[in-house]
Amino acid sequence: MAGFGWISIVRLGLVQAAIGAIVMLATSLLNRVMVVEYALPAAIPAGLVAWHYAVQLSRPLWGYGSDRGNRRTPWIVGGMGVLALGALIAIDATVIMAGSPVIGGLLAILAFTLIGAGVGAAGTSLLALLASGVAPDRRAAAAAVTWIMMVAGIVVAAGTAGSLLDPFSEQRLAIVGSAVALAAFLLSLVALAGVEKKALAPTPLPISQEQETASFGDALREILADLEARRFTIFVFVSMLAYSMQDLILEPFAGLVFAMTPGESTQLSGVQHGGVLLGMIVVGLGGSAFAGRRPADLRRWIVGGCLGSAAALAGLAIAATTGGDWPLAANVFLLGFANGVFAVAAIGAMMGLAGAGTRAKEGVRMGVWGASQAIAFGLGGLTGAIGVDIARSAIGVDGAAFQLIFAIEAALFVLAAMLAIQATAARKPAAFGIAET
Repeated sequence: MAGFGWISIVRLGLVQAAIGAIVMLATSLLNRVMVVEYALPAAIPAGLVAWHYAVQLSRPLWGYGSDRGNRRTPWIVGGMGVLALGALIAIDATVIMAGSPVIGGLLAILAFTLIGAGVGAAGTSLLALLASGVAPDRRAAAAAVTWIMMVAGIVVAAGTAGSLLDPFSEQRLAIVGSAVALAAFLLSLVALAGVEKKALAPTPLPISQEQETASFGDALREILADLEARRFTIFVFVSMLAYSMQDLILEPFAGLVFAMTPGESTQLSGVQHGGVLLGMIVVGLGGSAFAGRRPADLRRWIVGGCLGSAAALAGLAIAATTGGDWPLAANVFLLGFANGVFAVAAIGAMMGLAGAGTRAKEGVRMGVWGASQAIAFGLGGLTGAIGVDIARSAIGVDGAAFQLIFAIEAALFVLAAMLAIQATAARKPAAFGIAET
């Protein structure tokens, strides 16, 4: 097996960018259109986004399917097709909802079901392909490349769609949304063409007779019985819960406590994302390019990113009662940087653990961790927003309410760091880039 070179890794990163671009339509663009242009309750798009995360509990099943085949590319292409179709139906459902809420709502549920299934099938199979084809000393960089390109896909698609939608009309929404979905799907086809066959041939996924007859339940039980995999699943859930809790409350915090305008709070969000990208780049370089022949210790990056995130959130908790003079932008940049460090290192470790497991089980492993991440993402944003609302009602002071939630997030990141240390103390240190002795 030759494995993936840098060009192949970048091509697979383009697929991740395509996934990000289509998901942006559903979770960002249509969210805004439903609430602003059609004056629908914000709970409707929030519920649909939560539902698409719930559907991603099917990730282990998609991973199991790709494990049993000789190639993962068809699963990625099929998932991208389902994802693009779901986005197109979601656009139609949004337009219909304004006049026929029941019909439009049912169609939207179908659309977001397809979106969740498409993301699960394509995303899980793509990560499993990377796990099986990327050399250990390139995993950190591969994770950084694919996630940076996903963010880039979201940014480019959002900027392009946003500029073409003005002045808004239903016809423009249909044309622009359809063009983004179609372009992303075609980009994924071009990017995937021949990559798996060239890099991994002539060695197909080895399926033993025992694996051939093993059911999905058997495969899932085998992985969850693995202490290392089970510990890592818990770590993924706790860390991603902490990571996503701030998503819906950071801008309201800036507005309520620091009296920032909508434009200023949006710029603050941009500062945070800039920090995330820099953190990803640093791990990509430090975790692979400068590692020489000895793979980098991703555990240190994961723990450092978690503790850095906790420190930044502790700073925001202090800022919640300090106000005006606090260097909020620098604090938020630090939070983004630490988040980026932790996230990419965790994905790199995830790829390492999946690749270090039983051959032809990468898909189910990635599926289990992807499902854990999806649950955490779905709960995190909702928990953060509801938690602030409850705290504001109970305490009666905005700053103190945000301080409590940020403190809880910081504690979760500290717990995640402890779980990461425990998870990496199991029996496959090399999977985390730790040299075995």
